[in-house]
Amino acid sequence: MTRIQLEHIIRAAGAIANVQDLIIIGSQAVLGQFPDAPRELLVSNEAEAFPPSDPALSELIDGSIGEGSPFQREFGYYAHGVDETTAILPEGWHNRLILVTGENTRLVRGWCLEVHDLALAKYAAGPEKDLDFTKALARHHLVTRETLEQRIDSMTALNAEMRDRILQRVRGDFADAGT
Repeated sequence: MTRIQLEHIIRAAGAIANVQDLIIIGSQAVLGQFPDAPRELLVSNEAEAFPPSDPALSELIDGSIGEGSPFQREFGYYAHGVDETTAILPEGWHNRLILVTGENTRLVRGWCLEVHDLALAKYAAGPEKDLDFTKALARHHLVTRETLEQRIDSMTALNAEMRDRILQRVRGDFADAGT
């Protein structure tokens, strides 16, 4: 997915749900902070989004421009309607969201996860594709080990064992990246 495609999804989802704000929490949220992110981070053709004012509208978004929709068939990418509980995030993530708005979004505001918060959500989720994503973030120096380590403790939804597992994954990714 490209930044222009993400902006299209923000515009379409905002119009469908009749909202001015959407939160983007999936991997393509990286485009908020890094519009020209490395290609290997942009392989997903879905943007996970929800309107913070009424997360129930996510179902409308998913049904209208979600996977298998005419929107996806025409453009090759789609929105996946989710909610705030889809990702395990560190405290304060709301305050670090990155704004994507402008002419291409018809002034609908897409609020993308800050890259460290995004990475921690991926570490917590744990599927192989998410761990490949976090390795690429470290390899391309888009995240810092120090910031990731500082935020792990604020992930109160995790037990101590899971926090330790994430910490080991973070350290492994930076060791693999040679940093």
